[in-house]
Amino acid sequence: MLRIRHFFLICSGAHLPLLRRAPAETNKYAGIGATIFFTGLFAAIAAGYALWTVFRNPWAAVGFALLWGLMIFNLDRYIVSSLKKRDRFGKELWMAVPRLLLAVMIAVVISKPLELKIFEREILAELTLMEQEQRQAEDSLVRGAFTSRKAELATRMNALQSQISVQTTRVDTLQLRAQQEADGTGGSRVKNLGPIYKAKKADADSATAALQSLQAQRAALTGEIQAEDDSLAARLTALERHKPDGMASRLEALGRITGKSAPIQWANWFIMLLFIALETAPVLVKLISPRGPYDDLLDQHEFAFAMHRKEKKAILEMQTDARIRKAEEETAYV
Repeated sequence: MLRIRHFFLICSGAHLPLLRRAPAETNKYAGIGATIFFTGLFAAIAAGYALWTVFRNPWAAVGFALLWGLMIFNLDRYIVSSLKKRDRFGKELWMAVPRLLLAVMIAVVISKPLELKIFEREILAELTLMEQEQRQAEDSLVRGAFTSRKAELATRMNALQSQISVQTTRVDTLQLRAQQEADGTGGSRVKNLGPIYKAKKADADSATAALQSLQAQRAALTGEIQAEDDSLAARLTALERHKPDGMASRLEALGRITGKSAPIQWANWFIMLLFIALETAPVLVKLISPRGPYDDLLDQHEFAFAMHRKEKKAILEMQTDARIRKAEEETAYV
């Protein structure tokens, strides 16, 4: 336990020789150091999971997690150690504001990957819906490129079908008249294959040829329509389907499910507020805690250093003035 406490005291950024002279403060700074350590640990876990969702590489995820965790740990340690107790609370609060804002920003960055992990099942379900919507949008875009051409072909087919219907009726009528002329049931009422029958037969044959031409045009147009359908099917098959599974897609899915569900939205906020509380806890503890013996010893140490620096500066100024006077006297003598 002593080793663990010593480790947490190192994490707190306190000056250990001075802290040994104020043993009553060790528990407070050990708690601050533990909070800083676990904040860095949570940051490492969040960064590792975030990088895993991007690259799916365990070595890269572990390496980046350690680097990010150490950076957050060092930053938190600096934020707390640089906040010193003053005689006036207002001045302490003013000095703590930028540190608190930085701590809040770090907490938001840390909490977001862990939120993605906590709501992973809901996010995966939403990603499936997003994938279906993306496919429908891509299909609609491709189909839209063929819409005008298919509409033109459909218009031509309808007009051609109407002509074929009219021509079919005409052929049937002309063939019936030629047949009635041949068997004497119609026309001249004379059963013969004379000039009148031949004329009516020629009209029926001409109409039949025109009908066959229209049917050939319909077959060709049907081939064009089938070619367009085959081309559309080929374009749809050739589409590259990308499954939304990256960090940005998961963040978008999280935003969508929080917008749809109030309980998830509240849970999301509570998770973020929890990490903000953890991240700002060391600064707040240092800010609201009363001034203790360690702070007095630290002030004395800093004051002694400042006085020593002034003393050295004064000695250097005196030596400089002495050298200048000596140089002036030598110059005047010459």
